[in-house]
Amino acid sequence: MISQDIRNIAPEQDPLRMGMGWKVEDLSKPQIMIESTFGDSHPGSAHLLELVEEAVKGVAEAGGKAARYFTTDICDGMAQGHDGINYSLASRDMIANMIEIHAGATPFDGGVFVASCDKGAPAHLMGIGRVNMPSIMVTGGVMDAGPDLLTLEQIGIYSAKCARGEITEEQLTWYKQHACPSCGACSFMGTASTMQIMAEALGLMLPGSALMPATCEDLRDVAKEAGRQVMKLAELGLKPRDMVTMKSFENAIMVHAAISGSTNSLLHIPAIAREFGLTIDAGTFDRLHRGAHYLLDIRPAGTWPAQYFYYAGGVPRIMEEIRSLLHLDVMTVTGKTLGENLDDLKANGFYDKCDEYCANVGLKWTDIIRPFDQAIGTDGAIAILKGNLAPEGAVIKHTACPKEMFKATLNARPFDCEEDAIAAVLSHEIKPGDAVFIRYEGPKGSGMPEMFYTSEAISSDKELGKTIALITDGRFSGASTGPSIGHVSPEAAEGGPIALVEEGDLIHIDVMERKLEIVGIAGIPKTPEEIDTVLSERRTRWTPKPKKYPSGVLKIFSDHAVSPMKGGYME
Repeated sequence: MISQDIRNIAPEQDPLRMGMGWKVEDLSKPQIMIESTFGDSHPGSAHLLELVEEAVKGVAEAGGKAARYFTTDICDGMAQGHDGINYSLASRDMIANMIEIHAGATPFDGGVFVASCDKGAPAHLMGIGRVNMPSIMVTGGVMDAGPDLLTLEQIGIYSAKCARGEITEEQLTWYKQHACPSCGACSFMGTASTMQIMAEALGLMLPGSALMPATCEDLRDVAKEAGRQVMKLAELGLKPRDMVTMKSFENAIMVHAAISGSTNSLLHIPAIAREFGLTIDAGTFDRLHRGAHYLLDIRPAGTWPAQYFYYAGGVPRIMEEIRSLLHLDVMTVTGKTLGENLDDLKANGFYDKCDEYCANVGLKWTDIIRPFDQAIGTDGAIAILKGNLAPEGAVIKHTACPKEMFKATLNARPFDCEEDAIAAVLSHEIKPGDAVFIRYEGPKGSGMPEMFYTSEAISSDKELGKTIALITDGRFSGASTGPSIGHVSPEAAEGGPIALVEEGDLIHIDVMERKLEIVGIAGIPKTPEEIDTVLSERRTRWTPKPKKYPSGVLKIFSDHAVSPMKGGYME
């Protein structure tokens, strides 16, 4: 064990550990780091300490000694509507850096990683790949829905309706006070829920443990079992890079298509893969999503809150439905292959328990997860669009986009920040047939914040939601719906074509043909050659905007972040 080798090298180790309460007999035990995002930062992390303590108990029961480490995350919801959201993507890389620091400064024999939400979960997956010690992940589950199945992603819609005078301030206040009745990740298939599922789909969690209701006692049992299991992994010397391969990532992306996962996964999965020494790009997503069956009827694209995902059988049920498309021979943290895990679940009564949960809410599992041959859709959930506007690509979640906007030619309305764009939407300056651009919001521009409020203002407007597009080099919340195209690359801050768009340009979108192009100038159609000439002339007049953050962590991030289509990580 590496922990025992370090004791021999550094004689201060033993007395320092005894100074914080370790007993002499603890010093020679396998030593396990329990890393989490616990903190009073938001409901997705405020309850994680109890899961940490269960993992500590599991480690102790298996003969090890655990040490607790904490780097809490921020909440995209609390950061919305102000410059706080600019810190969100940067925080992912900083949490991964702290995991490296914790594991590197005092080497351990294994780790249990506990996180729930948008940046905490992918950061921990990045950290697991980077430190590459025997590891297992536990996710903190999902909060309960409120009255009448109210969930948080609806608040943006109600807020926009209130701003337009469609509901009263009192009604909005009631919704706000009842949307989050418990701890856990937000109860819809946003980025937090998606990344919890991705962790299990990669084989780094105990089977069936992703996205449990945070109030469910099963989750505490899972955390304790993870503590026991990491001891087995440490004994075997089975490390994450021994298990997680390109096949594992392909499995995860197939699951992503089946659940209509968040577009933010296109930032996180490539960044995670890089830490495992692998390369995943947007083209990998587009290839695997084409023809994939979309099965999950969970909000925001579907009907039910995310807690129902576990009731229906969770990741294993999804995997059973797409089983013929998966690499069943990949290794997982159980020490068994994916195929063996799925067979074990069928034999041990896992689905019987899930059926009971479904019956308690008056549903069958097929109401929540559709059988493969009764899919909601058969072309995955996302598409990568390219053209002279996005030479490196842009992403659209077409399962959340009105069919009317799958093919359209629109009038460009460019804005250099979100605040100006949302003001134009809410004041009805934006008209049907417009393409609203929000630029200089990519990783190098402002940290790549979400354009959530603008997307909600558009999608909550019955007319605009089906007649305009929102195009940005920023990103969208996993809760976003409507005609939203993000991650446009190269970004405006790097002089990408999105920076050159002017009022009245004609913008052509074709989701099925994967096109995003400038096709006209001042409302007049032009040939591709003519468009190239105009863009070249505009480029001679373009000057970069001054850096939004001249110092601090966001300067570091913007100086080193790669393209959104590569994952937005820091080089």
